[in-house]
Amino acid sequence: MAGRQKLNRFNQNQLAPNVIERGKTGYVTLRGRWNQDYFEKDQPITVELGCGKGEYTVGLAMQYPNRNFIGVDIKGDRIARGSQLALAAGLSNVAFLRTDVRYLDEFFTADELAELWITFPDPQLRDRREKHRLTHPDFLGMYARFLQPSGLLHLKTDNAPFYAYTLGTLSTANFRLTQATTDLYASPLNEIHQNIRTTYEAIFFAKGFTIHYLQAKRES
Repeated sequence: MAGRQKLNRFNQNQLAPNVIERGKTGYVTLRGRWNQDYFEKDQPITVELGCGKGEYTVGLAMQYPNRNFIGVDIKGDRIARGSQLALAAGLSNVAFLRTDVRYLDEFFTADELAELWITFPDPQLRDRREKHRLTHPDFLGMYARFLQPSGLLHLKTDNAPFYAYTLGTLSTANFRLTQATTDLYASPLNEIHQNIRTTYEAIFFAKGFTIHYLQAKRES
């Protein structure tokens, strides 16, 4: 049954106009042209990395119709859920890109993005996995290229060691910390999150974990 559901979701992705994946029109041709060729509306672009089922990408798109949103994930069955949610809501300012974060250079160009969100990534805490952390200096350097001057990077995580690691790596890639909290829901910063929660976020919170959040600005 699970295998059949995955196959159905992969088929949905093939038909969905808001999913960009290998073999479909637009794959690796939208670099630098998302607003012109996909959204057909010149609005600030926000990207969510590791978007999973797309709850955050879709939630933000609903709240901010004057911005364009792209959810990125390698898992096609997850993206399918967000894609269908966006289609059902009639959202034209949402796209989903199926790719590995390591290959973002193939899809975005310098200064193309206004904001970038990293929501509950795998912390990859073993030392030998450090280069796979999405806030490793190599990744941060790539994000800084894509972000416009003064563009914003956001991180939400339940993992305190990963959060601390990120605080220590931001300055290596020309980011300046602007806001931070180790307990988002008890912080005034919670107001900017529009009460949008991912599936994992709800699970972590129900188990008693506090949500760590930071915002950093790309220095020009």
